[in-house]
Amino acid sequence: MTRRLAEVAKKVGVSEATVSRVLNGKPGVSEATREAVLTALDVLGYERPTQLRGDRARLVGLVLPELQNPIFPAFAEVVGGALAQQGFTSVLCTRTVGGVSEADYVELLLQQQVSGVVFAGGLYAQADASHDHYELILERKLPTVLVNAAVEHLGFPQVSSDDAVAAEMAVGHLRALGHERVGMVLGPKDHMPSRRKLEAFLSLGCDADLVEYTMFSLEGGHAAATRLVRKGATGVICASDMLALGTIRAARRAGLKVPDDLSVIGYDDSALMTCTDPPLTTVRQPIDAMGRAAVDLLVALIDKAVVPADELLFEPELVVRASTARVH
Repeated sequence: MTRRLAEVAKKVGVSEATVSRVLNGKPGVSEATREAVLTALDVLGYERPTQLRGDRARLVGLVLPELQNPIFPAFAEVVGGALAQQGFTSVLCTRTVGGVSEADYVELLLQQQVSGVVFAGGLYAQADASHDHYELILERKLPTVLVNAAVEHLGFPQVSSDDAVAAEMAVGHLRALGHERVGMVLGPKDHMPSRRKLEAFLSLGCDADLVEYTMFSLEGGHAAATRLVRKGATGVICASDMLALGTIRAARRAGLKVPDDLSVIGYDDSALMTCTDPPLTTVRQPIDAMGRAAVDLLVALIDKAVVPADELLFEPELVVRASTARVH
């Protein structure tokens, strides 16, 4: 008990006596201090006293697929900051291959009595994945917001970057530079944002034979782009910046120069894309606006307010740098 008091007091920056008053439900403590003590208790992994367990923790789960892609840490920073301004603490949950699964994290977050969850890049975006843990969240009526396209049967509020507009911007840019053999590197076939980009790509009259599917990684981009180069593509649109960097590597391994022989467009505008060689032309996701909107929706749900049933679509922005040029 003494150790618990000391750790919580240190975490919050108050006296052990103040922590003791909160845990014993005694008066004389401000609501802000009370919430801070309870949040610290949750973060440090201590159980709340029985009489306080009816309150949901001021914790919000933030579930991400990985941290290697810089777009996800950037998103976590935006969401974490916006949650802090609303008096919540974010709990970062990152899936690992062969480790803790998304379903495992959901069980853990439910056990911790979190106030809500924000998912980004989760299994909800994969049509062939298991969605049982989302059904559990719906059953428990836990406030939840999804970021970027989800399969249709899930009933959560969504905040998304407009994949169709992103594809249209990229295709329009390459065609303006004279490219007719435009290829596309997408994620797995069941990935909903990739499907949306593909639909827009094909609706513009682009060649379905110049579409490749792969895993979201440098290696995946390299393998897919190698096939497109063999098919004679002069411009390649990628579903992530990581795929675009893999495409540039594939071009160089094939003895081609970017952008002289192959123009490459990424997607996300994640950190350091201005520092690549060459600096990457990409379609920027408006993650600041999307992250804040996701938090606003979540807090509204927590407060039991009515939120829009329709998906909130945010328009991306084409950022032209040095990886695209006129076709030769």
